[in-house]
Amino acid sequence: MTQTDDVVRLVHHVLGVEVVGVYPHGSAVLGGLRPRSDIDVLAVVRRRLTARQRRALLDGALALSGSGEPGRSARPVELTVAVHGDVRPWRYPPVCEFQYGEWLRDSCLRGEVPSRAPSADLAPLITMVLLGRVSLAGPPPWEVLNPVPRRDLEHAMLSGVPELLAELMSDTRNALLTLARIWMTLTTGEIGSKDAAADWALPRLPAEHRAVLAHARAVYLGLEPERWEPLLARVRPCAGQVVRALERPAAAHGVRLPPG
Repeated sequence: MTQTDDVVRLVHHVLGVEVVGVYPHGSAVLGGLRPRSDIDVLAVVRRRLTARQRRALLDGALALSGSGEPGRSARPVELTVAVHGDVRPWRYPPVCEFQYGEWLRDSCLRGEVPSRAPSADLAPLITMVLLGRVSLAGPPPWEVLNPVPRRDLEHAMLSGVPELLAELMSDTRNALLTLARIWMTLTTGEIGSKDAAADWALPRLPAEHRAVLAHARAVYLGLEPERWEPLLARVRPCAGQVVRALERPAAAHGVRLPPG
């Protein structure tokens, strides 16, 4: 029994016949899990969740999700739930019914329960599910989900940049690699793994910024320990360089980006 199997079992235990399908996304479908990858799962359901179902999903996710630190078996779990009628037919921004990720652990342990809310992040998430073409339970994803229009995908990714910049010093590795992936997708139209995005971005960065992104990639692949102190003063300039590369497409989408 894998950790992914445990997540699928949790979804079925809590939601039962309301489950339409359960699908992987993220690294699992973009070249395979890396040492620092999360377990990313989308569950599509027929109806909105009850308060009891939200609490049960949250308790289960908290128990299953790990820190992802080297030498520990449990990976971080990101569990997202969407109501089928909220994402098919597609409209933007879509509504997320429930989402748990490790960045929410502290607030959830203080008593907060993830609630229903509009979420542009569902656009790249659903795009990855459809690219993966893998079902963990239920029909294949293309029978359940509509493709996300390119303009909505780009707008969603750009809309996430301010949050990434806000998390730059607290979640440095993930923020830098996600910025690189946004840059690659908006330039090439392709969504790749975080390390593939870094490979694409590194030769396009000025030489003085490459060490920062190279370290983020190496940590993600388990090749180096996560030590940012020697590079700390160079993190924001590196992110700022990527943000400047995104300014033109952001302006075309009417998205205002903060400075890096």
